[in-house]
Amino acid sequence: MAAENIYRQETVTDTGSVKIVEMDAARRTDVLFRVRREEGHEISAWWMVGAFVLFSATVVFLLSAVPGSA
Repeated sequence: MAAENIYRQETVTDTGSVKIVEMDAARRTDVLFRVRREEGHEISAWWMVGAFVLFSATVVFLLSAVPGSA
C-alpha cells in the first residue's frame, strides 16, 4: 500500500489519550458512495452530461406542472 493512500484519523478518548487509526483512504467512513476503481480508471464524461440533461428535464417538467406559471 502506497504512503499517499494512507488516511490517519486521530480521536481523543474519554481519558484524554490520543488514538491514531491508520486505514486505506478508499475505505474512509466519512465518504458516502465511494467506489473503488482500478488505478487510472475514470468514468466517461458522457455519464455526467446525461445526468445533467435528465435532471434539467425533470426540473422543467416539474416546474411546468406549477399552476400560474407563464
